[in-house]
This record gives sequence, structure tokens and C-alpha cells, in this order.
Amino acid sequence: MKKAEHIYQNMFVDKELKDSFSINYWDDKLFDTRAFRSTYNRIFLIGNGHGSIQIDDTAYPIKGNELLLLAKGQLYKFSADTQVTGYELIFGDCFWERTPASASNCKAILFNNASANQQIPVAKANVPELLSLFNTLYQEFLTEDYINKLDALAAYLKIIMIKIANINALLVNGFDSHENQLYRQFLELVSKQYQSTHEVADFAQQLGITARKLSDLCNRCAGKGAKDIINGQLVAEAKRSLQFSAKPVKEIAFHLNFSTPDQFSHFFKKNTQVSPHQYRSNFVNIGM
Repeated sequence: MKKAEHIYQNMFVDKELKDSFSINYWDDKLFDTRAFRSTYNRIFLIGNGHGSIQIDDTAYPIKGNELLLLAKGQLYKFSADTQVTGYELIFGDCFWERTPASASNCKAILFNNASANQQIPVAKANVPELLSLFNTLYQEFLTEDYINKLDALAAYLKIIMIKIANINALLVNGFDSHENQLYRQFLELVSKQYQSTHEVADFAQQLGITARKLSDLCNRCAGKGAKDIINGQLVAEAKRSLQFSAKPVKEIAFHLNFSTPDQFSHFFKKNTQVSPHQYRSNFVNIGM
């Protein structure tokens, strides 16, 4: 696992990466049970492996021939029995901006709604191609620095993201290109503005459509309403704050733009079936 700083009990966070980019190859790597908060976006390509990984509060079994996607800010830890052969690709949003604008479609779908794309099985027929692409990027990363090297790495990253997006069922199934574009824009807005507004109407206005049309669009594209997507972002961030920090519930409530701590507690319990205090108590030892 990458070097990290100790920040809260046994919780760790990545140190700053040069150029906000790195790729590592794992050959039967064994893991400890330290918990991490990812500073960067991550893609794990697992060719062979066993064990499990916990991302936020959900555990995913590792079987091989799969992709694991983590958005920046997510918490994760591997179980003690985990052993993996594959690649770990790490990049920050500032590095992603080096890729052509057209590639942002893939990033928006895969990472702005990361919980829906956390684990993606890869058909055996597609594994060799992905392994080859990751290996090519890895070898390029290991070369000595040269002019425009970062642009070359970004180009390889774009190809990998497009390939992953094509594997992802959401894009394989496809939907109207205009709706596709609006849905991606909505996810992008939610990821940036969930702390300032929770209202479907506010996002719909920015997209130039009605709240009803936005909800219908989300149901067609994601199988859930616009409000559910907004609430999902809020719940995910609330869980991370309760797990990761020692902030009082009151401070978390105001940080997420709830009028009162009671309003936040009611919202959280309605969506998770437990109170914020109960949730924190349940996961206080996540890093142990």
C-alpha cells in the first residue's frame, strides 16, 4: 500500500503524488487491514486475487477478472487475507484535465456516481486487452521524464477510461445522446454543489429543464430519481465524515447545509435506518 500519514486513530491518507498520477503493479501482493481515505481517484484492475475490500461501509469480495473504482474521498481497506495480482492506477482531477474534453463523459459516469460503479466484473475475453493497456501505461510511467510525458500518460488514461466505460453496463446499454449528456452534467453538478443545495429544482434550472423532466431522465438513465441521487451523495459524504473525522454531528449537519442537527439526524436515519451517533459508534473501529 502507498505511504500514508496517520491522521485519525488508524486511518491513513495518501501523501501528495508527483503530478497527481501514479500506477503500481502488484504481484501476489498481501495487504494489512489499515484503513485509508483516498485523496485521489483510483482504479484497481485485478487479474487474480482473493479476499475482500471494504469501500465506505460496503464489503466487496475479490475474485479476480474485475475492476474496482474509488472516487477521491472514499474510505477503503482490504481484509487481512487479501492477495492480489493486478494494477493500481491513481490520478487526481488536475491530471484528468490533461485528457481531451470528450473523455470527461467517461469520468463523469464512472466517478461522479462511484457507488453505482464500485465493482465491475470483466469478461475473460476482455481481460488480456485491459492488462495490456495497463501494462503499457505502467511501462511509460517508469520511463525517465521527457517533454510532454504527462500528456502521453493522459492519452493512455483516456483510452483506458473509454474501455472501462464500454464495459460498464450503464454505457453499454446506452440511451439517447442528449439525455446522456444532461445526465452526466447533472452528476457533475451534484458532485460539486451538494453542500450548497439539495433541491432537484435548483439543478434542473441550471440544466435548463424542469424538475419533472430531470427526475424522469434520471429514472431512465440510472433507475432512480434525481432526489435519490442527491440524497445518495449526501448520505455517502455524511458516512465518511462520521467515520473519518471527530467532528460533532452538529458541525457535519451544517457542513452539508442542513438547517438544524435534528433535520440532518432525521434525514440520515430515514436513509440508513440508524442515527448518526449509532452509525459512528458502529464504525468507530473501522481503522483497527
